[in-house]
Amino acid sequence: MTTASPSLHVVREGEGPIVVLSHALGCDLHMWDGVAALLARAHTVVRYDHRNHGASEVVRGALRIEMLADDAAALIRREAAGEPVHFVGLSMGGMTAQALAVRHPELLRTVVIANSAAHYPDQAPWRARAETVAASGVEAIAGGAVLRWLTPGYVTTAEGKAAAAALHDTLVCTDAQGYIESCNAVAAIDFRESNRRIAVPTLVIGGHADEATPLAMSEAMVAAIPSARLATIDAAHLSAVERPVEFTQLLIDHWRSL
Repeated sequence: MTTASPSLHVVREGEGPIVVLSHALGCDLHMWDGVAALLARAHTVVRYDHRNHGASEVVRGALRIEMLADDAAALIRREAAGEPVHFVGLSMGGMTAQALAVRHPELLRTVVIANSAAHYPDQAPWRARAETVAASGVEAIAGGAVLRWLTPGYVTTAEGKAAAAALHDTLVCTDAQGYIESCNAVAAIDFRESNRRIAVPTLVIGGHADEATPLAMSEAMVAAIPSARLATIDAAHLSAVERPVEFTQLLIDHWRSL
């Protein structure tokens, strides 16, 4: 099913090869602040808020990750004017990347799938989270989400404490129904077979302390995607927030290796 693309909030900075950054569920483009600042020294960095997130349009109705991939494709066509891009997605953004690489491979030079999953055998935790938000609002799940996103050691630092507070505020401001639809979309993913058809050079990044999408999920994606490479990072779920320097270096090393 195709629909008109929603109005997406986009920030563009820097000059050079185009990199598109796609954020996690319940976050916004500011999740990428640290990585974007480093990449923009030698790249055109385009980051955006998914529909139902940040300053982008809230679109009522059921959502699938494939729709987020089509949103990203429309954005790339508009921002890159026919030039293939490096697409970097984390968590829900990494799910968007998996769908995008099969649906719109001509738009991509490379794909990076960070702290993500191809399938959830048990959807019950997602259903429970959606039910909690429906009953009590996003604030009811915000504290627990941020605890999963960052390592305890990082949150005890001044930088980590500030990052956790900013992420919490962003999550609480997310439209509740939009968040529920996004939860349902994430729960329903199954890219196990389609990932075998990805022909775009792919890097998968897994976090050693990631409890939301454990390293085994990254390893399963690497096993399915032809010629995919695995890199690991000493971080929890939002590795790009916690370790922006190391995360950016993994991207640059991957692109140089090609």
